[in-house]
Amino acid sequence: MGIMHPNRALKGSVLLCLALAGCGGPSESAGRETIFCSIGANAAWRDDCPVERTRDLLTVRHADGGFRRFRIVQDGRGVVPADGAERADIGIAGKDEIELSVGQDRYRLPVRFGERKK
Repeated sequence: MGIMHPNRALKGSVLLCLALAGCGGPSESAGRETIFCSIGANAAWRDDCPVERTRDLLTVRHADGGFRRFRIVQDGRGVVPADGAERADIGIAGKDEIELSVGQDRYRLPVRFGERKK
């Protein structure tokens, strides 16, 4: 694992926690929510990766049928891959977005993702 500057790691973790805190459960939305993703080396960004959350498990589905699962953790990292040996890198992608990278796949999550309706 590479070493990440403590302030950057904390900032990324806080943003990811904010992004994931608003994710609703599968029964809360009739339609599927999608995020921007770039699947594979040098792939273009597309808004076609459905996201599902069940308790502390986040599943991001790919258009080709593949998927990645992440476990939301409370130890300061924010999210870790739920399967496999590849680690997830977290960065700030814009004013209201974070970018999550695993291998050659990249995902952009808004800071306020899937806010619950009141």
